[in-house]
Amino acid sequence: MRKMAERSRRQAKALWYTGPQTIEIVEEVLPQQSLNLVELKTIASGISRGTEALVSNGLIPQSQFAQMRAPHQAGDFPFPVKYGYALVAQRQGGKGGHVFALHPHQDFVALAEDEITDIPESIPPTRAVLAANMETALNAVWDGAPLAATSIAVIGAGSVGCLIAYLCSQVAGTTVTLVDPLTSRRHIAETFGCSYSASTKGLGEQDLVFHCSATQAGLADALSLCRFEGTVMECSWFGAKAPSVPLGETFHSKRLRLVSSQVGAVAPAMRASTTHRQRLQKAIALLDDPRLDVLLGPPIPFMEAPQKLPSIFKDVQSSPFQCLVYP
Repeated sequence: MRKMAERSRRQAKALWYTGPQTIEIVEEVLPQQSLNLVELKTIASGISRGTEALVSNGLIPQSQFAQMRAPHQAGDFPFPVKYGYALVAQRQGGKGGHVFALHPHQDFVALAEDEITDIPESIPPTRAVLAANMETALNAVWDGAPLAATSIAVIGAGSVGCLIAYLCSQVAGTTVTLVDPLTSRRHIAETFGCSYSASTKGLGEQDLVFHCSATQAGLADALSLCRFEGTVMECSWFGAKAPSVPLGETFHSKRLRLVSSQVGAVAPAMRASTTHRQRLQKAIALLDDPRLDVLLGPPIPFMEAPQKLPSIFKDVQSSPFQCLVYP
């Protein structure tokens, strides 16, 4: 009986993208028990609509297959692939608090201690799934270096765009506008103390613009909003798209800066003093604010994900971030 219980405990169920808009729950076996591995029971995992919609539709460019691999990903792009990067779990046996790990969606996992990060007790698991996206937003804000008493626009109110607006709004004296055609995002902007606009018309020139819409039109709007010698932080990932960048008109005469921000490397301003692990710890600490729950849609039971996620990926009106919860 003891051997049967151990064998059962090492079984796991994982979410796999097996074809365009086709998702399956697949049974797997955890790695053999080892003193170097910590067995974890998953409580929640996060679905970032933008990235995982690209994965679900097979739209990861071949040139980016290696760069887009997530930690502990199994399979290869485009399909079949086990993908995800925001998992909150409890150590088996209930010892210790909740932990965060960069791992695909799976009900039980076994990881090394240095691959998991403790979550403060004050942060609920369903909010802690935002850690990876908060880390991306934090890195973008470090790259953009917003100054006090300046005007900032964030174009695109997905999860990362909303989190960037949230962070920028806490810089003293800034006026932050979240721009998105979805009027349902107004509530998010107001919750974070930001202004909301459905378009860039009438906003006036901005000192700093973060572009997060992953659309060609959004990028053009971002460049048009910048003041003389202003900066556009390009935070979008376009996948297989090849957007046209409008470098005519006033781009040169206004001496604009178009700068890429990507989470794979710590922002240069902080790289000498902050490791990747420390950056993640800082991002998790920033989640200790109940206002951030406004970004989360209704939790989805893990076993219902194959049926529910395809429609969520198509529904632009859905919440910026979805959370899977595990039995």
